[in-house]
Amino acid sequence: MTSDPRHDLLRLINGFQVTQAIRVASVLRLADYLSGGTRSADELASLTKSHPDALYRLLRALATVGVFREEESRRFALTPMGDCLRTDSATPLGAWAEVVGSPYFWQAWGHLLHSVQTGENAFQNLNGKDVWQFRAEHPEYGVTFDLAMTQLSRGGAEAVIRAYDFSSFRHIVDVGGGQGLMLAAILLAHPHLRGTLLDQPDVVAGAKAILMERGVIERCGIVGGSFFEMVPEGADAYLMRAVIHDWDDDEAVAILKVCRRAMGEAAKLLLIERLIAPPNEMPATKFSDLNMLVSPGGRERTRQEFSELFGKSGFELTRVFPAGIHNVIEARPR
Repeated sequence: MTSDPRHDLLRLINGFQVTQAIRVASVLRLADYLSGGTRSADELASLTKSHPDALYRLLRALATVGVFREEESRRFALTPMGDCLRTDSATPLGAWAEVVGSPYFWQAWGHLLHSVQTGENAFQNLNGKDVWQFRAEHPEYGVTFDLAMTQLSRGGAEAVIRAYDFSSFRHIVDVGGGQGLMLAAILLAHPHLRGTLLDQPDVVAGAKAILMERGVIERCGIVGGSFFEMVPEGADAYLMRAVIHDWDDDEAVAILKVCRRAMGEAAKLLLIERLIAPPNEMPATKFSDLNMLVSPGGRERTRQEFSELFGKSGFELTRVFPAGIHNVIEARPR
């Protein structure tokens, strides 16, 4: 089929409509209600306390993009894509859909023009505070964000474990590791390993249950604190998943220097991050970079840019291991 440039562009322009529709589907837990089999739109409306006709219109629209499947008599079923919206999915994305569609996130993207014209962070300009402070002051958003980060770790953890050999280590510190899902996966794959989880106290408050559920709590310490101030000493590997991309160069160097002070000469630094691809390739990473500009104020980086960050903070980049949409970027002290 011949591509129609105007039609293709129009589809991209209207992409926000799909984002908001998926967010509503997640908030209403439609995938959970469909996990046992097909249901009618009226049944789903009753379960979700929604307007029957309006809900049907939402469902049929999402069926056209593969989130649900519409069958006879206004009945709907889950698709493999929609299955990722289940709260108990093995590869969940519902919480991230709710974050992306939330007013505070959405409004910051509405100020992208300001960021492009000034280079300033849109969220800070709009709200007078950074996104981290905002979520701390609005715990209802912070809880959803923390859950989204945990969910996003699930799919990435397996790719990281396949890509990188952790077997030579004895003790790993996960710096900014959220509620510990990535660290738990590594510990499960390597029963000889011990781990330490570091993140803000309100974040790691939810980590114990996750680590207990996965049977690794006896091998894992939990530390509440700021990686701008301290990192536990004495481990032979320091891991950060999608942390450095949240920060500009000066702040990233500050975090890395704190890690460097905690590390022995034989320890390894492992960053799990996206890498900016050559021109015209990998839109997901380059739009993620725009998200960094708009919301947290950081950036996605090229391999060379990571190498330069390492040089400023006492490290040397040694190897890069592709791991799904991310890479394990290994560095050593110098």
